[in-house]
Amino acid sequence: MDAASLRRERLRSQRLSAPAATVAEAASHMLAVQAQEFWGGRWALAARTRGSPTLSDVDAAFDRGDLVRAWTMRGTIHIVPARDLAWVLSLTGARQRQQAAGVHRAEGIDDAESLRAERAVRAALRGGGRLTRAELFAALEAAGVSTARQRGYHLLVMLSTRLVVCQGPVVPRADGPTREQSFVLVDEWAGEQDTPADPLAAFFTRFVTGHGPAGARDFAWWSGLPLGVARAAAEAAADEVEPVGGAGGGARFVRRGPAPRRIGTAPPVLALSPFEELYLPYADRAVMCPAPFLPEVGPSKNGMVRPILVADGEVCGVWSHSRAAGRHAVAPEARLFGAPAATPPSADVAAALARFLRFVTS
Repeated sequence: MDAASLRRERLRSQRLSAPAATVAEAASHMLAVQAQEFWGGRWALAARTRGSPTLSDVDAAFDRGDLVRAWTMRGTIHIVPARDLAWVLSLTGARQRQQAAGVHRAEGIDDAESLRAERAVRAALRGGGRLTRAELFAALEAAGVSTARQRGYHLLVMLSTRLVVCQGPVVPRADGPTREQSFVLVDEWAGEQDTPADPLAAFFTRFVTGHGPAGARDFAWWSGLPLGVARAAAEAAADEVEPVGGAGGGARFVRRGPAPRRIGTAPPVLALSPFEELYLPYADRAVMCPAPFLPEVGPSKNGMVRPILVADGEVCGVWSHSRAAGRHAVAPEARLFGAPAATPPSADVAAALARFLRFVTS
């Protein structure tokens, strides 16, 4: 499979040329989309859904309890289907806490302090409680648990990986797109959980379903699991995935069975989210973006990955948009890279940015 074919197949598996029927279906297909930028994670799902879903449509999926946001992998926050939260964290939670052990020691977050924080949070949220981050920090302080410096943040991550809390319903905002969610107790908000027979095999299968063709190295980076575990996951999933030829980068896999059906009206240019799943999870990102421009996209020194413009599956530029109060309706701005990246017609770029603007202002 040459690079152009690989990009086309990834567009399809990622539901960008074969969109899902609903936001919830798109989320289930992808399993997890990175979402430090809350607006970006929501746009990632809308871009993979048929029709023209609005920001309110995506937020309704959170408010119904279909979706949650939690620190599921690599110490990074993702949007995941609520039903999949527990089994994913059964594979990744302990490793995330182990990797954060040095920070926890520096912040004085030992087992006793973790237990105090959990008791305080459960008491504050029990019975259907919903609290913003600031309100939850206030509850911790009232219980004698300091949230100074980055301590509060690390406590929330720890409690998320332990399946105590997740971020659920969206907090309304009158002057622009909603920016935050309420914290809720997992066992109250997302009590119905799926349990795969073989979680590790299911993890690799679901990754390949939404990201294939992809291999064990891609999965190891995306999941945060060691490469040896990733290879074991690929072996465990052998009945569900099959190898395909690669354009360099080792063995890659796709899900067995029919692939999602492409639509004939897929836009020629896509304006995609920061930390975009079409770009970030792959060990060899030069397949998706010409190598000279990888530093333009990221990850940068501060870990940021910029929103991207994509033509025929290849990154051809970046774009920006203000979410500041009163400025979210201002048109996004694009910057195309030029050769050796493709340079799509300006009308197609404008149409891609207009789709996002309709999403964020509707």
